[in-house]
Amino acid sequence: MSRRFAAERRRDPYYRAAQREGLRSRAAFKLAYLDERFHLLPRGARVLDLGAAPGGWSLVARERVGPKGQVVAVDLRAVEPIDGVEYVRGRVGDPRLAERLAHGGFDVVVSDMSPSISGAYATDHARSVGLVRDALTLARATLATGGTFVAKVFDGDLVPDLVDEVSDFFEQVRRSKPPASREGSSESYIIARGFLGETGEGPEGVRARARAP
Repeated sequence: MSRRFAAERRRDPYYRAAQREGLRSRAAFKLAYLDERFHLLPRGARVLDLGAAPGGWSLVARERVGPKGQVVAVDLRAVEPIDGVEYVRGRVGDPRLAERLAHGGFDVVVSDMSPSISGAYATDHARSVGLVRDALTLARATLATGGTFVAKVFDGDLVPDLVDEVSDFFEQVRRSKPPASREGSSESYIIARGFLGETGEGPEGVRARARAP
């Protein structure tokens, strides 16, 4: 870690607040904001957290869904145990992962995954979109009808087509950028509500194309 980065992090109010509140990462404030704005995490919900390490989003989800809810955290990296959170070690994009999550029926699937940064923005953008597609594939296999999907993506020319792909399977798709995103960051979040099912068709077999501004 460079001295400059360390100094900037120490000045970051979200980093300091996360340290103070034991939230493991500043990213926890992003999910908290999205939940407060879009009401993503109702009490008693079952949540699948993809790319969960170090556990900041899982902590927020666990608090929001309460003792009757369930949170399952997935990552190849180890996640320090969190009371009430089940950890599954695996790679999002591995087709065998869906089988391991066969109990399925999740109400919410969230992904804060980012690619390893190469420094070439077009490459990083394409990799970010690829991660969202991997997360969407898993969400399609594990979400209950009517469920919610949330995923981070780096902005770029591939995003409109990606939003169209997500819209094939959900009643409503929006995008949002939480205040806790770093200044100058290109990240935003896709918020998709009302999962239509694996084939993108609702109970009456009609493919929904509703998009909110």
